[in-house]
Amino acid sequence: MPLDAKAFGLTMHTSLCRQEVGSFLKALDGDESLVIACTQEGALFGELAAQSEKPLVAPLRFVNIREIAGWTQEAKSSGPKIAALLALADMPEAEPVPAVSYESQGRLLIIGPGDQALPWAEKLSDSLDVSVLCTESVTLPIARNYPIYTGNVTKLDGYLGNFSVEWDLQNPIDPEMCTRCGACVEVCPENAIDDSFQIDLNKCKSHRACITACASIGAISFDRIDRKRSSEFDLVMDLRADPKMPMSQTPQGYFSPGKDLLDQAFVASELLDLIGEFEKPKYFSYNEKICAHGRNGKVGCSACIDVCSTAAINSLFKGGQGTVEVNPNLCMGCGACSTVCPSGAMRYNYPSVSHQGKELKTLANVFSAEWAKSKQLTAPSLLLHTLKTGTQLIDSLGRAAHLRPKQFEGLPAFLLPYGIEHIASTGIDLWLGALSYGFGEVVLLLSGDEDPSYRAALETQSALANAVLLAYGFDARIQLICAHSTDDLQTISVAMGRLRERGSLAAICTPATFGLSNQKRETVESVLEHLQKQANKALPIAGVALPHSSFLGGLVINKEACTLCMSCVGSCPEGALLDNLDEPKLSFIEKQCVQCGICVQTCPEQALALNPRLLSVEQRKQKIELNESKPFHCISCGKVFGTLKMVDLMLSKLGSHGAFAGAAMDRLRMCSDCRVVDMVKKET
Repeated sequence: MPLDAKAFGLTMHTSLCRQEVGSFLKALDGDESLVIACTQEGALFGELAAQSEKPLVAPLRFVNIREIAGWTQEAKSSGPKIAALLALADMPEAEPVPAVSYESQGRLLIIGPGDQALPWAEKLSDSLDVSVLCTESVTLPIARNYPIYTGNVTKLDGYLGNFSVEWDLQNPIDPEMCTRCGACVEVCPENAIDDSFQIDLNKCKSHRACITACASIGAISFDRIDRKRSSEFDLVMDLRADPKMPMSQTPQGYFSPGKDLLDQAFVASELLDLIGEFEKPKYFSYNEKICAHGRNGKVGCSACIDVCSTAAINSLFKGGQGTVEVNPNLCMGCGACSTVCPSGAMRYNYPSVSHQGKELKTLANVFSAEWAKSKQLTAPSLLLHTLKTGTQLIDSLGRAAHLRPKQFEGLPAFLLPYGIEHIASTGIDLWLGALSYGFGEVVLLLSGDEDPSYRAALETQSALANAVLLAYGFDARIQLICAHSTDDLQTISVAMGRLRERGSLAAICTPATFGLSNQKRETVESVLEHLQKQANKALPIAGVALPHSSFLGGLVINKEACTLCMSCVGSCPEGALLDNLDEPKLSFIEKQCVQCGICVQTCPEQALALNPRLLSVEQRKQKIELNESKPFHCISCGKVFGTLKMVDLMLSKLGSHGAFAGAAMDRLRMCSDCRVVDMVKKET
């Protein structure tokens, strides 16, 4: 790699893991934390550090500058990128998050055709507590070393250490009770029973001799009413051709390798390691107080439920108030729920947006400072990718570009990769925040293994982000690069070539100084205010229309239809709609609205409609009056009990009813107390 030691102000090593390993050992005795700009020999450096007599000041940190900077067509211009990556690697780690625990005792259920399931049961039963559910008949082993069931699976859910399985017993012979003595086989005149100890109902002529032979055991019944069976397991190996877990991303402890024997062997090896106690991070944080899922029995936003590929999020209504319930054991950490959540009630914490904001600000500042030394006036571009699969894809591309530079294109010198736990966890707050920090664009790299719902969510959210930028007169600066698979280097190479030919872009604004907040809407408001100050054009008074998926927007009201019943006020989960205690008046603060639509569903007169748009920051903060009416005073006591419009509407709808004929019509113009008094007087 063409590294400039003088420019970096650091001592360069060309073979630190071999001839110069003494320099590393000497550094271990120092009093500083160590960052190693090589990931290839991480295992070796870790082993040497473990053997060191002096404990490390801090854990070793590794950063790859070779495949993403030194092995590209623009390696000679990659000094600023390398400086930024080194600065990022030297930053403090994120605060730890709570852990989610699993406990597995090794209770394994193998589901599938008997000829596939039983051989694996024989191999694994010495190490695991194995049970088999045969979905197709097969000759059963004579030795009862493990339970064997038959039937069709009707329910399968749960996670590592806590799977619940239900199935229907279809055959008259219950294998749980059968001793495999063979008496039924001997007496069956149609030979409808074989070594599978299951009755072929196509051959059976209902002689019932088998029932008599099995009378002492009672394993055979043609009139069995209760066919449902259930049990609990820690692990599931599903060998069916069409596994039916209700989610596209299956939970930990569940494996469906298909018919391939090699894949099945890999799964068997993994199963042997899944006994004991395990932990994983709790990726999310949920604040039900600001959740816009439902009010008054009406469902508003269900974006997190719709996008979750593990079925970890469910709707929960109590007393008409709707929230969501997240099973942390099923959550696999994709973070898509936080990306699509309009209110910020669902927040991704691994790491938090505030921590990512600090790292992105460092990347942008260090790169820009070094980039400016070469008289460059453009800004860096940010490449967001999934930490595991995205890193593998980028590293493979770097090697290919180094070995076959005419066939593959490496990362441009201005493109800074930033790995996150999962690409679906990043949303509009981080993207626009990155642009406000001085990045020229944000590129999302999809590795090809993501759930389709994640890609759809990212496309929708990026369209919204670009619509906001266009409203301020900027160019669209958020784009997706989608690989077809985790080894699709050609697609990524073509995209990198286009970026390099186009060149780096200028920043859309001067770098912001504020920090990104863990509260999504707070971050978005800060970014919008910053962008508005430097916009290329002012927003019109009526605002700019945004896509229907927008969580920014207002309301359109039909004043003629609205009776100011204030049902919408009681249904609003964010406090965007307000009433007035002194007079019938409906007010609205657009900044608070998340476009959940509960108010629209609640309005009995269908007088409200959502209006996704972008207003100026000042307009969005203002409390405006949507509608008002004259109060109506009780004709008996003079107390205000409604609006003139509401009473007029009531009179028009009930005036023809027999109960209010004649003088009784006046009761509609009375408050509830006076109405009762009047009825009592008339009766006496």
